[in-house]
Formats: sequence, structure tokens, C-alpha cells
Amino acid sequence: MQEKSGIVSRSVSSVSSSRSGNFLAKLLAILSVAVTIVLVDSVNADAEAANSKYAGIVVDAKTGNVLYSENADRLQYPASLTKMMTIYMTFEALEQGRIRLDTPVPFSAHAAAQAPTKLGVRAGGTITVEQGILGLVTLSANDAATALGEMLGGGSEDRFAQLMTAKAHALGMTRTTYRNANGLPNTAQMTTARDQARLGIALRQHFPQYYGYFSTRAFKFGSRTIRSHNRLVGSVRGVDGIKTGYTRAAGFNLVSSVQVDGKSIVGVVLGGASTPARDAQMRNLIATYLPKASSRGGSSVLIAQAAPAPAMIETPAPVQPQKVQQKAQPQMAQQQVAKTITAAQPPVSAAAADLSLPHKGPLPDTRYQVAETEVAYAETAQSKSDNPLVAQPMPAPTKVKTMTFKQQASVAVPTPAPAYMPPEQGDTSVDEVTTASTTPTSTGAASTSNGPSGWVVQVGVSPNRQMAMDLLESAKSKGGRALASAKPFAVAYAAGGDQLYRARFGGFDDQRDAVNACKALKKAGIKCWAAAQ
Repeated sequence: MQEKSGIVSRSVSSVSSSRSGNFLAKLLAILSVAVTIVLVDSVNADAEAANSKYAGIVVDAKTGNVLYSENADRLQYPASLTKMMTIYMTFEALEQGRIRLDTPVPFSAHAAAQAPTKLGVRAGGTITVEQGILGLVTLSANDAATALGEMLGGGSEDRFAQLMTAKAHALGMTRTTYRNANGLPNTAQMTTARDQARLGIALRQHFPQYYGYFSTRAFKFGSRTIRSHNRLVGSVRGVDGIKTGYTRAAGFNLVSSVQVDGKSIVGVVLGGASTPARDAQMRNLIATYLPKASSRGGSSVLIAQAAPAPAMIETPAPVQPQKVQQKAQPQMAQQQVAKTITAAQPPVSAAAADLSLPHKGPLPDTRYQVAETEVAYAETAQSKSDNPLVAQPMPAPTKVKTMTFKQQASVAVPTPAPAYMPPEQGDTSVDEVTTASTTPTSTGAASTSNGPSGWVVQVGVSPNRQMAMDLLESAKSKGGRALASAKPFAVAYAAGGDQLYRARFGGFDDQRDAVNACKALKKAGIKCWAAAQ
């Protein structure tokens, strides 16, 4: 019995030793793979940093401090990062109630003809706004981006690109220019890593109710299951989006948002040599700089939210294929659809043209208009902010020298800029207000109505008087007591051959009342500014 027991004992010991050996072998194999992955990522990251196309930045999304920067202000092609702004504009329209998630998005022949990747919707077909957002976030669908752009741009992708550029500049993305809604190659479409970091932070801070779409890993579209191109979502702890991009000229681009343990960063990699190299570089940046981010702050909006896109942009009826549409609609009707505002604000004033948008703080409440014209030039003041995300000097304080000229009665007040908005270096959210007494230009615009004298508050611009009055009625219902005795009126003026209408409230006794009314509107989410009539 003892001999048998010894045999059994040795057998158990042998089996145990064998299992232990197998476990150790598996553990060593796993460790070997992990070390290999780390080494490969390290090699890829080092190679990426040496890439001549490479640009990168990491920003603390709570404080705005730049934790890492390389070629961050060099102009580069955005590729499909362009869709981040298309999505921003879509979120803004949703927030304003101009569209809903179930609003149909029509596909024109132009949208349907976009190069892959795409959803493959035929001309005359539709998707919902929500499907469009998901298509952009996961598949980076070019046809869906164009369709959304055409819908929000009054039927014109070119017009939408002008709106995108104006919005970018208003957010402080002063070196970014858009030419289409999807990022397909266009040599005039440029951006920087710093600008894309600003946009990434703005998307998170301005639209928290919709930002969750960026973490989508897959969605059902018809019989297809479409999976996300963003490989870091779900594989790197804390990564919740945002967007990938690639064209041959741009290289491999990526913007990533990370939120872990009370810390938050946004990283940008532009001009990557390959998808693995780009992703490895982003992993390396996250691992290196997330521990250095602040766990405090974040109580105020880091990127000032610009004035919304014009409220008069309406969702058009479903678009028929291009040839059918041309037969079905007279030329005059097509021209009428095109007459939408192409910028959210009037042109930037000369004194503010070289200044960037501050990273925090409200926009100016007042704008003065007096009988004399002051031509101002600024001695640039150094920024008091320690935030390197704001690369240029801050707008205030600034020493301003003025030269005063008496304005001659025969000199006409300049009309707003034409529809095309060239790239500007400045803050397009600061508006130059032309008074209601403007004399009609020679373009044949109808005479303007002066309206009430004194101080006024302007809330927007519309293509016709009725829409301007509707805008005022909606604003008054939200303005409360501050607008109880205000008098709504519309002022006609000419812009690029079109007649437009400024929506204004008058009847304020002094500057203080007008400013208080504007503050009340801003608290209700309505952008405005006060001016002397």
C-alpha cells in the first residue's frame, strides 16, 4: 500500500509540476507579447516624431495649458478632421432647434457622387440627422458630410464651407480655412494642430449633450454594421473620441480626447506616416502627458462659444436628383434658396483684426457708433494669461491711439463684406455695427427704416423682414423683464447685391438698459450686442 501510495504521490507531484510549467510558459509568452507591443509602439512613436510631416500638440482640457507641442502652428491639411467642424455645426443647429435628430437629410447628386468612404445613399434618398452624425463619427462618410453641409448651407456646400470658416475664426481657429464639408483634397483647405485642439475642446465643452456620439464604436445602417475607424476608443483607457483622418497629401491624422481620474486632455497628431505609427504616437503622448495634467479647474468654459450660425438657415425639402431638380424648379427659385447669410456675424472691426479670441470671459456687450470716426491702431499688449493655447496677444488691455476725422455727410457707411469670407487673422465674433441710418447703396436695395433712436440691441440678421420679426418675437419671449418695453424692428441694408434685415430692439433710455437687456438675452442663449443708434 505504501508503495502504491508513493507512486500516486509522485504522479500528483508530476502533474502539478507539469501544470506549473505550462502556466509559467504561458505567462512568459504573454509578457513577451506585451513587451514586443510596447517596443513596437515606442519605435513607431519615435519614428513618427521624426517624420517631416509630423505635427502634434497635447492640451490640458481643464486649464488650457499646452503640455506638449511640435510644429503646432504649421499649416497642414485636415483631411477628415474637417468633419469635426461639420459635426460642430450640426450640434449647434440641433441645440438651436433648427433641426432634430430625426430630421431627414436629403442627398443631392453631388452628395451621392462623393468618393469613398461613404454610406452609399443614392441621389434623391435621405437619412436622418442622427444617422449622418454616426456615419461621420464611425465611417467618416464623405457623402453624409456633404449632404449635411448642403442642408445646413441652404443647399450649397460652398456656402456651408464659408460658414464653417467663419465659425472656426470665431472660435479662435484663426489659421483654419474650410472649402468643403468632408475633408476630401483641396489645396486651400488648411488647419493647424493647435486649431484642431481648440475645436476638440470646444466640441466637448459646448455640446456635452451630444458629445457622446464620438465614443460610438459601431452602429447599424440598414443591413450593414458599420464599425469605427478610431482604434483607440475602447482600447486605451479614458479615450472617448474624437476623429481620424487621412489623405495622401495630409498623411494620417488623429484627434483624441481623454478623461481619466479627474484629469482631461486633448491630443492632436497630424501627418502620420501610417495608421499604426499615428496610433502609437497618440498612445505615447497620452501615457506621457496625462499624468502631468491638472485635476483641478474646469469650472469655466475654456473656448468661448461663438455666436450661433444664422437662425434663418432652414431645412430644405428633400432634394431630387440634380437634373430633375433643374427641370422642376425655375431658376429664380434656385437663386432665392441661395440667398442665405454666409457668416454668423458682420465683419470684424479693423482694431480687432489682429487679435485672437480670449480663452475665457464674455464678448463685449457694447459697440459705440458716434458722429466722428476714430481710426484706431493698437500697440500690442502682452497676454496676462499663462495659457499657451492662446498663442497670440489677448484683446485687453490694449493701449489704443486714435486719430479723429470728421465724417463727411457725403461719405457712405461701408456695407458688410460680400458672401465669400477670405481667411482672417482675428476674432470674427466681435462685430462692427452699422447704424440703422445707413443710406441705401447703388445696388438697388430698398430704403432702410431708421427705427427708434438711442441705444438698440441687435440679435441677428435675416433674408426678409418677416423672418427678422419672427426672430425678434422669439428673443423677446426669452428676454424677460429687460425687454418688456423694448420695441422690435427690422432694418434693411444691402450686402453683396442682396437685401438683408437686421433684427433689433429699440426704446432703451441709455447704454446701461441696452447692455442689461443684452445680458439677459445671453443668459437665455441668444447672442446679441448693444450699439448707439
